[in-house]
Amino acid sequence: MKARDAWIGWDDDARETNLQHLVSNSRFLILPWIRIPNLASHVLALAMRALGHDWEQAYGIRPWLVETLVDIQRFQGHCYRAANWLDVGLTTGRGRQDTTHQRHGASPKRILLYPLFHDARLRLREKS
Repeated sequence: MKARDAWIGWDDDARETNLQHLVSNSRFLILPWIRIPNLASHVLALAMRALGHDWEQAYGIRPWLVETLVDIQRFQGHCYRAANWLDVGLTTGRGRQDTTHQRHGASPKRILLYPLFHDARLRLREKS
């Protein structure tokens, strides 16, 4: 994802070395009939606080950055912004299954990032 990679500022070598420290938050849903003020951002904050330790316990790797994609045709991503996630731009809209690059612009997603460390960008740029 070009916008994410530009925000991090890594080259191909650093990306290959450190991609394992990036976690994707693929689904997050608070059912629409649940009306509790600030619930979504509060749950996201709690999840981010626990993620580093839990992920390291399960997989032996400490995550430095979390990413999520928001379908801009359906959602705004307000709860992520309220939980201090960074909006770094849009995907090209083709999806990872489009290996022949036929669907550019079909369904762009907003890329939101949450650094788990203040120096996550520097860590992700390092080469081993």
